[in-house]
Amino acid sequence: MIKLYYFAGLREVTGKFEEMADLAGQTVGELYSWTTDKYPDMPINSTRIAVNEEYALLTDVLQDGDIAAFIPPVSGG
Repeated sequence: MIKLYYFAGLREVTGKFEEMADLAGQTVGELYSWTTDKYPDMPINSTRIAVNEEYALLTDVLQDGDIAAFIPPVSGG
């Protein structure tokens, strides 16, 4: 199982802060697809995924116990 966290406005899109998903062995790219299937309004093109606190590549493979965080674009001033 993978623990997923949704930050900022993504919480509003998903209706939750975190959830568990049976995605071990899948790639981060497949995680993106799983997410858009489940949450069609997710602004996935502007969202980054960090796995275990490091930004992930689409080809990275998720392992059981990983923590993936969906991070929306951040602006500052």
